[in-house]
Amino acid sequence: MPSGVSAADLTEVLAGRWGWVRDEARAHLPDALFRTDPHAPMDVYRDEVLDVVRAVAATGSTAHGFPTAVGGGGDVGASVVQFEMLGFGDLSVMIKSGVHFGLFGGAVTSLGSEDHHRRYLPATIAVERVGCFAMTETGHGSDVASIETTAVYDPATQELVLTTPHEGARKDYIGGAARHAQVAAVFAQLVTGGPGEEPTGRGVHCLVVPLRDDAGALLPGVEVEDDGPKAGLNGVDNGRIRFTAVRVPRADLLDRFARVAPDGTYSSDVQSASRRFFMTLGALVRGRVCIAAGVGAATQQALAVAVRYGLTRRQFARPGADGTSEEVVLLDYRAHQRRLLPALATTYALQLAMNELTGRLHDVQSAPGEVDEGEQRELETRAAGLKAVATWHATSTIQTCREACGGAGYLAVNRLPQLRADTDVFTTFEGDNTVLMQLVGKGLLTSYAEDFGEMGTWGTVRAVADQVVDRLAERSTARVTLQRLREAVPGSDDADLRDRGWQMRLLVEREAHLLVGVARRLRRAKAPGADAGAVFNDAQDHLLAAARAHVDRVVVEALVAAEDACEDDAVGELLARVGDLHVLATIERDRAWYLERGWLTPGRSKAVLATVNELCEELRPDARLLVDGLGIPERWITAPIAHGQVGQPSGDGGGRTSTGAQGAPAGGSAAAAVERVPVQAG
Repeated sequence: MPSGVSAADLTEVLAGRWGWVRDEARAHLPDALFRTDPHAPMDVYRDEVLDVVRAVAATGSTAHGFPTAVGGGGDVGASVVQFEMLGFGDLSVMIKSGVHFGLFGGAVTSLGSEDHHRRYLPATIAVERVGCFAMTETGHGSDVASIETTAVYDPATQELVLTTPHEGARKDYIGGAARHAQVAAVFAQLVTGGPGEEPTGRGVHCLVVPLRDDAGALLPGVEVEDDGPKAGLNGVDNGRIRFTAVRVPRADLLDRFARVAPDGTYSSDVQSASRRFFMTLGALVRGRVCIAAGVGAATQQALAVAVRYGLTRRQFARPGADGTSEEVVLLDYRAHQRRLLPALATTYALQLAMNELTGRLHDVQSAPGEVDEGEQRELETRAAGLKAVATWHATSTIQTCREACGGAGYLAVNRLPQLRADTDVFTTFEGDNTVLMQLVGKGLLTSYAEDFGEMGTWGTVRAVADQVVDRLAERSTARVTLQRLREAVPGSDDADLRDRGWQMRLLVEREAHLLVGVARRLRRAKAPGADAGAVFNDAQDHLLAAARAHVDRVVVEALVAAEDACEDDAVGELLARVGDLHVLATIERDRAWYLERGWLTPGRSKAVLATVNELCEELRPDARLLVDGLGIPERWITAPIAHGQVGQPSGDGGGRTSTGAQGAPAGGSAAAAVERVPVQAG
């Protein structure tokens, strides 16, 4: 362990601006959040989850993000971190809470007026009426602009008539709809016209629509169907909703961006329908940030279990040792280190990036006056990219953790199977990840067109790269890093692989080359007779690669900022090694690209692999310190294998498992496996 470094030191580095919310959660979140029974009958489990949501609300923490005028804390960043902390417990509780407070309550807060806040938010904060968020339809998920539920204004009664025209237009996968939700934020195509006007489609708008009465009975015109058992998150009662001529008072149209007068006249301060639509969705970006934050907590929980198990589970004596020698701890095997430690390093880096994103969200949404469009676009781009990368990382890492724990990792009591099942859908909801990465790419192209226009290809690559370097210079005082970033040249065998400036230069160059390249390809769509759709389709893989390169750079930028802010030399040294492992593992993943472009020679490419191995060996003694530094209270880590408990049943039900049977042990060597085939390796 580095001299003077404690888990508390690392926890403080990861805490961000809202460390007090994390401390509050550790002190006051109810133990029931970590003791639910996902294997109970589904309705019993659903009711238990709602009870825990109410218990969490009773601590007052779920009110952080609501306006102070209705009893909230008016703190956007605090609301994100509060949601994140729920991710260490039952994820059904986290999602059920997020749907009610974050999505339903967030829609009313962000899209409604002070009158809507007054009428709906106090009951939302107190969980007196359970809310849900009805945007997705069976026929349209990511393509929100094309949803088909209609809300036609009737001036005779001053009501909006809500209708599901066909099965493809039913609201689907709606959390809370099947059992508990009494009210919904419903997105529909608004149709209205003033005196003498033909009623006209005005685009997607949001209404507050009652679903059930106080006794839980569905209201006239509302039909609900249970989506049934899912792969995970079965404590959330997802359902389908159909509306048949459901009448909603005009006053329940959330009218921040547009209004309907009693006579049906439509008005908006935002004249462009497309801009109004994107402003509506942009106001809801908090949900996307919350998902990225929450899945990070689940990933940390899985790593805590797997790393701690890897430090106590022994398997195979060292080759050549006598029969009395103690077997080797799993995490002493290089392959096992390779499984877990780069993932742990990336988890640290993503946490730092999420802290920055949460701060950016808070600052944009808390700023007085009109939102700066450039800041909003940058926020949406980063939220989309980090949500995609964080959820992909969770899916990969939790599966790796499950495998790294062998048969024990497959037991429900050790949480990993449930974490894997519950987080799987995170790559889909709040935006399909591939679609989100296209959004990132399009945002980059918009900025590129504004900044660089028609410059020549290679000149533009240089200009894009230099612009990124200049932006880094504005926020960093790490002069050595910036100097190396500016001086790094392709193909050099002289640079220290652990030099952060050299590492950043590789990431910056990859982003710049990919962005400029895809921009050039897409210009073909402007040629006479070109099929614009075919040109874009042909370049999609290129666009997605540019988007991923951008997010990779943004994450490391946050890492550099954290290193720059670290005042303790010992903590900074450990954080630097964690950062090196993350960055070099990222470069290792894309080393074919760097080889093709001459940024790595074959020798340097091999050296990257060797250095990743060296870093795994160096960080092995600090593995427990690093997972303890995640700041997860012991009582929240409920997996027995994380506490050194042994005697778990065998993993295949037949007395032999799994982790290395008929092959190398989990993280072990082929030589050991050849000497002795394990009977019990899981």
